[in-house]
Formats: sequence, structure tokens, C-alpha cells
Amino acid sequence: MLNFINKLFGPPKKLLQVNDPMKKFLIVGLGNIGPDYDETRHNIGFKILDYLAEQEDFVFENAKLGAVATFKHKGKSVVCLKPSTYMNLSGKAVKYWMDKENIPMENILIVTDDLNLPFGSLRLKSKGSDGGHNGLKDIQNVLQTSGYNRFRFGVGADFSKGKQVDYVLGRWNDEQQKAMPERLKKSIDLIRSFVFAGTKNTMNQFNGK
Repeated sequence: MLNFINKLFGPPKKLLQVNDPMKKFLIVGLGNIGPDYDETRHNIGFKILDYLAEQEDFVFENAKLGAVATFKHKGKSVVCLKPSTYMNLSGKAVKYWMDKENIPMENILIVTDDLNLPFGSLRLKSKGSDGGHNGLKDIQNVLQTSGYNRFRFGVGADFSKGKQVDYVLGRWNDEQQKAMPERLKKSIDLIRSFVFAGTKNTMNQFNGK
């Protein structure tokens, strides 16, 4: 049946008609869909990509397994994805768009929250453990590797024992809200650097800043 459909209409078209896969990138912001999760710490991946969309003047559109958009940066083509699978099943969306757009593993960046970093601290790594993060855990399981780039935005750990879930699903306090615009700007500077200058140069410039 699939072959018959492909003969009639051709195979599904890629968002980006770019022949060189090394010039294509996939930036994935992790979060949960729905108004109940807006402005929560766990949704910082969504928030960063929404800010990037404002700065680069693009609009997300609903597509398979998520909201997607594209933009270009210094000759590089970028697919941005906000999975609609909910955090704990993020891997399915990452794998689908990675395969659909033929984007190599080294050109994928996962943007996520991190309890182990102070609020607003930025850290890019090219591999590592999931750190107890269910979204990263699912991505690792689906991709069958921990060797993918992840940009971790610190949300701090100001909660009492047993209150971790409430904390990450809670909203930013007034002090964090005030600091957020500058931290968002720094975050998209990091993403642009990752696309143009590569992982190692970006780590040296931004980690801990």
C-alpha cells in the first residue's frame, strides 16, 4: 500500500530540501503540552524555542508528533521541534524527525531543564547520563545511545524531600522571572553558536556562563 501511495504522490517531502546533511540541524525543546504546563520549570525547552522563534521570526506549526518550524543561520538549515508526546515519550518524536530530515546524530541538540544546576546556569554536553530526567531517559532508550548533544538549563533544586515533581511542575518565582529575559537571550546565543561554531567551541564559550 505504501509503495502504491508513493507511486501516486511520491514519498513524503522533507521540510528542508538540503542535500548536504551536515548543514542540517535538529533543535528539540523538551516540555509538556497544554496550558497546565505553561511557564513551568520543566517546560524551559519549549520556552527557549519560543523565544528563538520570536528572535528569528518564524512560526511553529502542528505536525506529526510535535510542533515544528525551520529557519536558516549563516548558511545552515535548522529544524526546531517541540514534541507533543509529553516529556516521558520524547524519544519517539526525536527519532521520527531525525530520520525524516536525514539529520546526523552530531547535529542534534536537546534542550532541557536540569535540577542539578543553579537557576539560569547553562551547560552543553555531547554525551552523558540521563541524570534521572525522564525525557532524556526515553530519548536514550529510543536512540540506543547516550552520545547526543544536550543543552541543560539549570532550574535549581529549592525543594524539600519528596517535592521534586511539584518543584519542576511549578512556576518560576519572581526573582527567576526577572532574570529570565537575559537568560533566554544567552540561551539562544548558545544555540546559534552550536549551529555555526560546533559543540566544542560552544562548550568553551558558554558552559557555566
